Amino acid sequence: MDYPAFTSHWQSNAGPLLSAFSEGQHSFIPYLLPESALQLPTPKILQLLASRIGKSLLQEALDPAQTIPSPLAGLRTTNWIKQTNMVGINVRTIQNFWNIIKYSLTLPQAQQSIHLLPIWEPGVVASLYGMSSWNINPEFFSSELQESFPQLDTVEKQLKVVVNILHATGRLVGMDVIPHTDRYSEIALANPQHFEWLQRQDDRITSHRAQLHEDVQQHVYQFLREQGPAKAGIDLPEDAEHFFSDNYPEGPRIELLFGGREDYGRRQQRRGWLVQHLYKKGYEPAPATMGPPYRGLEVDTRPEAKTVDQDGRIWRDYKISQPQEMSRVFGPLTRYKLYERLDDNRNWAIDFQRPRQATWDYVCQHYNALQLAFNFDFMRGDMSHVQMRPEGVPATVDNYYDLHKAVRNYIRKAKPYFGYFAETFLAGPNVIAYGNEVDHLEQADADSTLGDLQSMVVGSPRFLQNFRWYLDILKTRSFAPNFTLMTGDKDDPRFDDFYLGGNEARLFIALFLTDMPSYMALGFECRDPHPTPAPNEHYTKLYVFQLGDGPKATKGPYVWGQNSQLFSRLTRLRLKAEEILPQIVDAETHWLLPPDPTGGARVIAWTQSNPARYIFIVNLDVEEKAVNIKIPRLPREARQPLPRIVYSTHRENAAGTLLNGNEKQIQLEELLPGEGVVVEI
Repeated sequence: MDYPAFTSHWQSNAGPLLSAFSEGQHSFIPYLLPESALQLPTPKILQLLASRIGKSLLQEALDPAQTIPSPLAGLRTTNWIKQTNMVGINVRTIQNFWNIIKYSLTLPQAQQSIHLLPIWEPGVVASLYGMSSWNINPEFFSSELQESFPQLDTVEKQLKVVVNILHATGRLVGMDVIPHTDRYSEIALANPQHFEWLQRQDDRITSHRAQLHEDVQQHVYQFLREQGPAKAGIDLPEDAEHFFSDNYPEGPRIELLFGGREDYGRRQQRRGWLVQHLYKKGYEPAPATMGPPYRGLEVDTRPEAKTVDQDGRIWRDYKISQPQEMSRVFGPLTRYKLYERLDDNRNWAIDFQRPRQATWDYVCQHYNALQLAFNFDFMRGDMSHVQMRPEGVPATVDNYYDLHKAVRNYIRKAKPYFGYFAETFLAGPNVIAYGNEVDHLEQADADSTLGDLQSMVVGSPRFLQNFRWYLDILKTRSFAPNFTLMTGDKDDPRFDDFYLGGNEARLFIALFLTDMPSYMALGFECRDPHPTPAPNEHYTKLYVFQLGDGPKATKGPYVWGQNSQLFSRLTRLRLKAEEILPQIVDAETHWLLPPDPTGGARVIAWTQSNPARYIFIVNLDVEEKAVNIKIPRLPREARQPLPRIVYSTHRENAAGTLLNGNEKQIQLEELLPGEGVVVEI
């Protein structure tokens, strides 16, 4: 069925499908395309929600002064996140927070957790990961929601009620915790002491001494004296020392420098003036880096590393002086300065024995305040792979070992269920981080990590080897690697080859491998295969920022895929999972054919113990059939009926097929490329 026929089929059958959802027969609305869900009017959404959770609870959830308890309330461990199935949402792709509720109607309860990509005001090129302030992004305000509820007149109120509704419907919600900001964010400019600074003259760094932020503070104060306060009614502090002291609250400092939160244009204008003031003196926040050796910056003197902005200012890119394979400099970002420096930073060396407690407290308190304000259940730690100690991971650590560890533990004092989902790719030792990344994750108290299966072709030797290794980590370490289907970062023209096939197998494994967590980015469920790159508007990655020109530019809203075959198959899979998962959700996985790390065999099979009711079998070869397949039998005391197929990702007529074999093996004649089947035993 092609896409127009599929949408026509939905329109003809919407009534019964919506009724099945309203009456609790399904936890999601089957065959409702995400694109169609976003077009449902708010009154219809409210009607559907009321039928599911009741009018009284819905009314309470729609009051931003109320807080609907998390489904995890009362839980004292974070083990839940080691098995949850998570969906990542870049709100920009669906325009506003209210549309999260609409999109969630297409997600089964088995995909319970929702990770919101950064929700704050963005920085340069509107990059979501370059926070410009602690304010919630006004871009995500829904006029449609306000039309129905005029009192929901701020983006903060709307986010609060969206989280309330998600909690009321049994879902969990997470925020990003980001160890950096936009280089010229309000955060950095109003708090120079929490960041590392340098001074540049043309193509040469003239100073990067450890306490350079003190000079910057003086110049910021000078700017304030020259320009006057951005907001009337607040007296100017007597000097820079007082202005940047702990006794002067950050809120009034930001209002004096930039203006009130509600006046976005004024704040942008004032920030631009302050950047110009510092630019004339050569002061810049040091750019963030990734990968060993992390430290040691110099100006990149190549002509292409020089840019001139609209105001005529000349900017230079930076590079690592002695780079290694994964060394990167992120020019638009600046990292929090968490430790003092050795020898006045002459050699860019960090003194890890001297944490800068005020900076740690600043970050922890801000993220804790966000958790309290919106009742988030977990955090995704952005760039959790950063480990800068050249000697590797220490044997013993304290709470100043890692910023994400500190934020997690700070919030867990009041919310012991608050989970930490780490963004690491489980690279080898000394590749992205110094030392062993697995050891680092344990020392950082990570509960789960992203991993990198999304960056591999299903069934490739690399995929099989890593999948098997992740299963070993799952059983031997304190955190759980995710079986990741796709991330927003990988929904990018450069990575189309990863998703040309095997997408049904990805979700099949994610749902039925119940003791391993999974992650799926919005858009995966109907993503078109792109043998050649599609227009930029078809990739969620290109909505992490907003560019009007160049190879990453987008011209309009995100365009959903029209892969009706994939969406139909995944809907059938989700419906079958609703039948099976309640029977096996707490059972331990027992592998019959684990992933072959040599890459020779591409069929995998597993069941659950005590008792085993189903066998899950997948052909991870996305190009060739698997034939003459033998699955080891579990020992049985009594004679059992013949096993039978009850579900196939690819063949609706396969259900009911009986399987023969012998006393040691179950025989399966063939599996199509990328096919998954469920066998009842």
